[in-house]
Amino acid sequence: MAPGLTRSVPPGIVPGVELITNDRLDDLERELIGRVRGRVLEIGAGDGENFGAFHPDVTWTGLEPDSGRRTELATRAREWRHASTPLDATAEHIPLPDASVDAVVGTYVLCSVTDVAAAVAEVRRVLVPGGRVVFVDHVAAPRGTLKRVVQNVATPISTWLDHGCHWNRDPEPELAAAGFTGADVRRLRVRSMPFGPVPVLLYEGVAPAPVE
Repeated sequence: MAPGLTRSVPPGIVPGVELITNDRLDDLERELIGRVRGRVLEIGAGDGENFGAFHPDVTWTGLEPDSGRRTELATRAREWRHASTPLDATAEHIPLPDASVDAVVGTYVLCSVTDVAAAVAEVRRVLVPGGRVVFVDHVAAPRGTLKRVVQNVATPISTWLDHGCHWNRDPEPELAAAGFTGADVRRLRVRSMPFGPVPVLLYEGVAPAPVE
């Protein structure tokens, strides 16, 4: 590049945000989920796609409001030797006592809950002080980008057809407002066609510790 010139960046693109493949994203998800230990609650557990990523020593509890997915989840939970029956509940109303789990995991869940702030508040309630959270979600693209326009147009359709999924959400502000501190927070772009890379948030955080 000639002296005095700078490389142009498309409007709304954040310089330095890594562009990765879906296979690489899968690897990063598994590595993040594999870090949690102890009593683990997985919200929006679907049909159990994450079982292979959990450390074998965790005590797993799953929450899944969709009856069809929950039936498959129960079957796969038994196959993975998890004793608990998946809970029929939403993330906004978790039927567990306060401070009853050591970690909460959710992959592509906060995009689809009805109330992000309420769900995150429930997650904090059931976590022990200093407990861990792991969330992976596709998130809103920067304002002013074609991707953000596409997300805004697609969201009314995706919420109807895809289990309430909002393509134009970003849960990180709600996590911060609930008191979580990010321990490992990564924003990536995942290759996708035809509308370009999908912004993804990988978030490992810590719940507030008790006041001394």
